[in-house]
Amino acid sequence: MSGREDWWRGAVIYEIYVRSFQDADGNGIGDLAGVRARLPHVAELGADAIWLTPFYRSPMKDFGYDVSGFTEVDPMFGTDADFDALVEEAHALGLKVVIDLVLSHTSDQHPWFVESRSGREGPRADWYVWADAKPDGTAPNNWLSIFGGPAWEWDTTRQQYYMHNFLAAQPDLNFHNSEVQDAALGVARSWLERGVDGFRLDTVNFYFHDPELTDNPVLDPKLRNANTAPSENPYNWQDHLHDKTQPENLEFLKRLRALLDEFGGRATLGEVGESQRGKQVMADYTAGSDKLHMCYDFDFLAPDVPDAARVKEVIAGVQAAAGAGGGSWPCWAFSNHDTVRHPSRWKLDEPEQVRLMAALLLSLRGSVCLYQGEELGLGEAHLAYEDIRDPYGLRLWPQFKGRDGCRTPMPWEHAEPNAGFSDGKPWLPLAPEHVARAVDLQEGDPASILHAYRRLLAFRRAHPALSRGRLELEEAPDPVVAFTRSEANSRILCAFNLSNETRALRAPWAAHGLNGHGFAGRLIDGSLRLGPWDAYFGAEAPEAAAA
Repeated sequence: MSGREDWWRGAVIYEIYVRSFQDADGNGIGDLAGVRARLPHVAELGADAIWLTPFYRSPMKDFGYDVSGFTEVDPMFGTDADFDALVEEAHALGLKVVIDLVLSHTSDQHPWFVESRSGREGPRADWYVWADAKPDGTAPNNWLSIFGGPAWEWDTTRQQYYMHNFLAAQPDLNFHNSEVQDAALGVARSWLERGVDGFRLDTVNFYFHDPELTDNPVLDPKLRNANTAPSENPYNWQDHLHDKTQPENLEFLKRLRALLDEFGGRATLGEVGESQRGKQVMADYTAGSDKLHMCYDFDFLAPDVPDAARVKEVIAGVQAAAGAGGGSWPCWAFSNHDTVRHPSRWKLDEPEQVRLMAALLLSLRGSVCLYQGEELGLGEAHLAYEDIRDPYGLRLWPQFKGRDGCRTPMPWEHAEPNAGFSDGKPWLPLAPEHVARAVDLQEGDPASILHAYRRLLAFRRAHPALSRGRLELEEAPDPVVAFTRSEANSRILCAFNLSNETRALRAPWAAHGLNGHGFAGRLIDGSLRLGPWDAYFGAEAPEAAAA
């Protein structure tokens, strides 16, 4: 896959939360040298690419998503030479390198913001979203921050408010200023020249705001799901029509795509934080060949348990938004560094459930993001309040405990101090239940979740229809999800029983069972028979079954 210009289409991208993957220098914080040392694990898993969370210079108020130097490696994570060596090693192992690009905002310590807040005149005075107070001194409008409270912070020097969609220490850039767009593209160009293969674009629909600063309307309480922010957060009480997802964003994305096309074989993955219109935004942002390559939203990162009906609804919704041509390209994820790990979020208590959901994820039309530790079946770690570091969790505790529970260190060797993550005290404690699922323990157990993921990734790679093909939902009674994946002359029937009871149903077409995936589902006399949390994969022709 790595030799194709469109390597990203159907790729499996392994997210590495750099702070928690591997610490090479013993300070308790993961670093680039540590990531490099553990790359063989990712290659052996069968992933096509890695996604590195931010490693740029930062005061770490939001652990790297508050950038104070876009083109500098923070000394906490290593040096420029460490990054270059990591890229070289990844490429030698056949892995593409995608880095997290945070463009919608900066740290309040970034030189751009320091200059912008110094006065209302000057070259960068308009580089951030500044607004006068209302006559009564209150904020310019009703916009809210995802991290809780108003999206406006008063600055005593300029005697104005500035906008922040996240922490007050993360002021939003003003993308209506063409110089800001040019600067953002300059940042991207510098990393492309360093050899990265693409960008995961943080909060890609947050770049532009309504310049009229129109109040957001109230959202119908029945629609206040918790996709973009936890349910405890009043952010969900508004319909965010004006503070993000503005039409001007499409033109900037075209400029960004044109830059990547100069280099060839590079890709973009956009994070769409949009609860009400996420599927349509994904489709709009990836339609054609002049905007983003891939997008993901929060359909399967939300708390809602994806029973069969929900899975079918999401698939059908994405297909409908893509249109008849199906030109847009989604990327799917069940876990990442911002959400409760999905085995805990969905109460997947048995290994069979975890394996079945992995098979479903890796069979959907689109690319896939796996989050470090997902291949071990890790659930959410439970931390004491005194161990919490996430500002989001500290603000909304105890109803919302933040994101630290999915960010604890990776367990490598169960008998080593700190499970082989670090010789020093880890920045977050390792969960004992994670140590019991360490990589070395699962390596020696052919029935482990780790081996299940390896089988599934190898199976996906062996059958291009699963990674690049079309998808057609088939009629199947709940709790079974069934669809056909097709590519060129190959068709594969995929069926999944999302229940703890054996199910039988008529097969939509005659298929011949495939091997190598680890599931026991059978097609006998035209009837699909699926055990509890079981799957079936069948090809159209007998010769394909031998592949």
